[in-house]
Amino acid sequence: MRSDLREDTLVHAAPGVHLVHGSNTNWVILSEGDAVTLIDSGYPGDRQQVLDSLAATGHSPEAVTAVLLTHAHNDHLGNAEYLSHTFGAPVYAHTAEVPHARREFLHQVSIGQVLRNSWRPGVIPWAVHALRSGGTADARVNRPAPFPTKGALDLPGRPVPVHTPGHTAGHCVYHLPGAGVVISGDALVTGHPTSRTRGPQLLPAMFDTDRARTLASLDIIEKLAGDILLPGHGPVHHGSVAEAARTARERATSS
Repeated sequence: MRSDLREDTLVHAAPGVHLVHGSNTNWVILSEGDAVTLIDSGYPGDRQQVLDSLAATGHSPEAVTAVLLTHAHNDHLGNAEYLSHTFGAPVYAHTAEVPHARREFLHQVSIGQVLRNSWRPGVIPWAVHALRSGGTADARVNRPAPFPTKGALDLPGRPVPVHTPGHTAGHCVYHLPGAGVVISGDALVTGHPTSRTRGPQLLPAMFDTDRARTLASLDIIEKLAGDILLPGHGPVHHGSVAEAARTARERATSS
């Protein structure tokens, strides 16, 4: 299959595990034979990149057995409904995030918060990009479902959802114990257009629904065994996931 992705967009992190750098957000492809689990799906404007990334791993969109959400912000669920409606892929999230994905409510940074933080480096370019990429579009998922089982999901990659609230009430990271991988969404990142920090960190506080819970969730991540961190924003982090969580906590509490 042909792909128009840049060479550095698709990162092979572990056997059957690829991190994809979208326009400003990452997603993860878990491959197992002819089947795929897609974790997050970028902005609505990233649709062609999502399709190209599947093609680059040798898969068609019909191969997606499920879309898993770390959380229901537009830059992470932007193409979930498209894949569900067009190709029949079920969309799963934590039970607390399911109504958020349906847009029964919306927990995300407000225009007022962005304006109050517009003096910070990178905020205005990030906001312009978000608007152009569908950050305020109606990207709701019509029929999201809670995880069908506890523990490892019977899907390619056998991801284990781990509830890490704070960024949103139902935010989840996904643990791949056998591969030593933690897919951390926005609970722990390694970079962002609005941050000048490189390496493990929290997003700026304006993005979190409950900052105290976000900090507390680092304790949960710290207990997950792994040495590869695949964040929702920023590059792959190689090294102890526990140490990455501690670094992020130190940076957040000292700033």
